[in-house]
Amino acid sequence: MQEETLINKEISEDAKTEQVCIEEEYELVYERPYTLVDRHMHYCPGCAHSTVHKLLMEVVQELDIQDKTVGVAPVGCSVFAYDYLDIDMQEAAHGRATAVATGIKRILPHRYVFTYQGDGDLAAIGTAETIHTINRGENITIIFINNAVYGMTSGQMAPTTLSGMKTTTSPYGRDTKTMGHPLKIGNLIAQLPGAFYVTRTAVNSPLNVRKTKKALLNAFKYQQLDKGTSFVEVVGNCPSNWKMTPLQTQDFLTNEMLKVYPLGDIKLPAPEDLVNLDIEEGVV
Repeated sequence: MQEETLINKEISEDAKTEQVCIEEEYELVYERPYTLVDRHMHYCPGCAHSTVHKLLMEVVQELDIQDKTVGVAPVGCSVFAYDYLDIDMQEAAHGRATAVATGIKRILPHRYVFTYQGDGDLAAIGTAETIHTINRGENITIIFINNAVYGMTSGQMAPTTLSGMKTTTSPYGRDTKTMGHPLKIGNLIAQLPGAFYVTRTAVNSPLNVRKTKKALLNAFKYQQLDKGTSFVEVVGNCPSNWKMTPLQTQDFLTNEMLKVYPLGDIKLPAPEDLVNLDIEEGVV
C-alpha cells in the first residue's frame, strides 16, 4: 500500500512538471528551413557543404522564392545538392554549370538562378565557362566552395591548393615552380566588367556563418537588378582529403587557408546601383 502511494505521488509530481512546461512560454530561436529536404545528409563529418546548404535554403525561404529558384550543380561533391535542396535543380556536365545556368536564366529571366560548384569544377575544368559567363555579366549567382582539393575524386591537387600542400597528385607538396601558384579565382574574376558583386566568406565560426548568410542574401537580391553576376566564394574544409579531424581542419583553415584567401568583399556594387533595394548590411 505504501509503495502504491509512493508511485502515485511520483506520477502526480511528473504531471505537475509537465503542466508547468506546457504553460510556460518559450521563444523559438531556430527551426530547420522547410526548403531543405527532410533527410540525413551524407557529407563527411565536419564538411562545410552541409552548413552552406542550410544557409542557402534559409535565404530561399526568407525571400519566399522557393518556387522561383533554379539551382545548377555539376560533378563533384556539389552534385549531391539536389538530394537536399527542395527546389528545382538541374545537373550539369563537369565544369559547365555556369553555361547551363546561362541558358536557364535567358529562357526564364524572372527565375532566381544559381550554380553551386567546387574548386576542381569551377576553377579548373570550368575555368573558361566561369570567366566568359562573368565577362558577359550573366544575371546569375555563383556559389563557389573553395576547399583547396578535388573532393569527390580522392583529393587531387586543385588550382586552389596551397603552396607546399600535399595531395594525392602532389604527395611531396605543391611545388609552385612546376605546378604554379594557388589561383585566387575571386580576385581574378573581380576584374571583369560583368562582375557585379564578388565576396569571399567562410563558415568556420558563428560570426562567419552569419556573414556568409548575409552575402548569399545580397547575391540573390542583386538578381532583381539585372546588373551582372554575383559571386560568393566560401572557403571551406575537407577533413577526409586533408587527412585531418574536423577540428584540425578548422585550425588549418584559420591559420593557413585564410592567409592565402583572406575574407572580405572583393568587389562591391556602386551605391547608385542599389537605390530602392533592401540589402543586408553588417552582421546580426
